[in-house]
Amino acid sequence: MAGYQPGVCNIGRDERRKRRVAGIAGFLGAAAYVAAVLWFGLPDRYVLGSFAFLFGGFVGVFQDYFRFCVAFGALARYDLSGSSDDAGSVTDADAVARDRKRAAQLLTYAAVSAAVLTALAYAAVTAL
Repeated sequence: MAGYQPGVCNIGRDERRKRRVAGIAGFLGAAAYVAAVLWFGLPDRYVLGSFAFLFGGFVGVFQDYFRFCVAFGALARYDLSGSSDDAGSVTDADAVARDRKRAAQLLTYAAVSAAVLTALAYAAVTAL
């Protein structure tokens, strides 16, 4: 990717790496949380709390995969550090609208994915 593309790419290699690491941390946090619920014998419904960690994990990995930062999209910014070293603000109204639409899509993907995985984790724990 050579540069910023509205609704398609607003982060470069360095920013993608940050989001990938944050996403992995979210998934590890979810696993640790579920393990703690099981270890301490807490009620099964506490597993539903893993949704927050899973949501964060999916937001991070989806931002990496799609090369698009949700916050930058909402704030009309881009940062292609590590790719073209170009960063700045988006001023074109159409580009801002496309970025915000893409940001909402990624958040929806993350919420649905986290909900499905949370439901699967809950079903698995209640089956124990």
